[in-house]
Amino acid sequence: MNDSKPKSNRILSIDIMRGLTLFLMLFVNDLFEPGVPAWLVHTKANVDGMGLADWVFPGFLFMVGMSIPYAFSSRMKSGETRLKVFIHILLRTASLLLIGVFMLNSGRLNSGLSGINRNLYSILMYVSVSLIWNQYPENRKLKKLFLGLKVLGAIGLIGLATIFKAGEPGHITWFETGWWGILGLIGWGYLVAATASLLIGPKLLPTVVLWLTFIAINILSQLGMLGFLNFLSPIFGVILDGNVPMIVLAGLVVSLFLKQSSFERGKTVGIIAAFGILSLVAGFFLRNWFIISKIYGTPSWGMICNGISMIVFAFLFWIMDIQGKTKWAAVFKPAGQNSLTTYLAPDILYFVIWGLSLPLFFYKQASSQLLAVCGSLVWALAMVGFTALLAKINIRLKL
Repeated sequence: MNDSKPKSNRILSIDIMRGLTLFLMLFVNDLFEPGVPAWLVHTKANVDGMGLADWVFPGFLFMVGMSIPYAFSSRMKSGETRLKVFIHILLRTASLLLIGVFMLNSGRLNSGLSGINRNLYSILMYVSVSLIWNQYPENRKLKKLFLGLKVLGAIGLIGLATIFKAGEPGHITWFETGWWGILGLIGWGYLVAATASLLIGPKLLPTVVLWLTFIAINILSQLGMLGFLNFLSPIFGVILDGNVPMIVLAGLVVSLFLKQSSFERGKTVGIIAAFGILSLVAGFFLRNWFIISKIYGTPSWGMICNGISMIVFAFLFWIMDIQGKTKWAAVFKPAGQNSLTTYLAPDILYFVIWGLSLPLFFYKQASSQLLAVCGSLVWALAMVGFTALLAKINIRLKL
């Protein structure tokens, strides 16, 4: 890990930055907006600006892109064919879209029409997801049991989908894809970047061209010049918008550069940081035509987020993989190595706590900003610890 060039299949700073973005995601998602400083939470859609919460998700998307070449390299070294890797891409994308749609629609559930309490519905949904996508330990004696648990989870999701009803009497609706939910957005971005990585391979220049192409698509979409493709938007809208794929591809570009750089590590870090500064400049330049808005997915916001992600990663890479200072980051490692568990497990606790009316969220109030912020920090840390505990008892969700 500390040689002049990376030799292992994983770089520690990738796991840690992924874990850091997940920790921050848990933190900002838990914040009680009326009781905390505005710069910590999401900026309103039509306001030109961004807070910490507006960077966290694109920061994670960036790390999705960075992880792809290392994950594929590991699969190829283990003997998997390109066809098998592509099937993995499709299955992973489909899984993310499915879970994302379930999560999105659980908030639309009409309990009276569906005959089930919304909190209970959500708990059963997350439990079913966990049963299906848990990475069970290798144990021949328990193989049938683990298969049975997966089947039980599948039956659970089918049953929950069957009873689902939203809307009102006389105007009952079923599932809708909407904006696909957070996991769905990750799925579409991953599909584009992973498929590109598989087809293009480790070639940096064509990948950069593809990244620039999706920046252009994002710009054209925001200008309303892709209206002729609206008939595809109900399914492929995330791709046609260009914003999410552009951010994931930025991570892929940086990852390929890092893997192929012939410079010594210190200079490589400097170049990545310079890329980050250029992305920031590009984002503020685009601000002349597009406001900085996460909700609208503007190219100015996307490029600024890319710039921040590149600079943060360059700093972490220098601190951890060059200087070898890693102990401080141990708290984020479980989240980085178990990202899906980290993201989903806390939601189960939320719905259990709300369902039982437990007074654990007393810090969500507007009279003390310090209490509100510290409470959410403690919650996020506790959830990272919860993920580590689940991993020790072989509960690790993996797509």
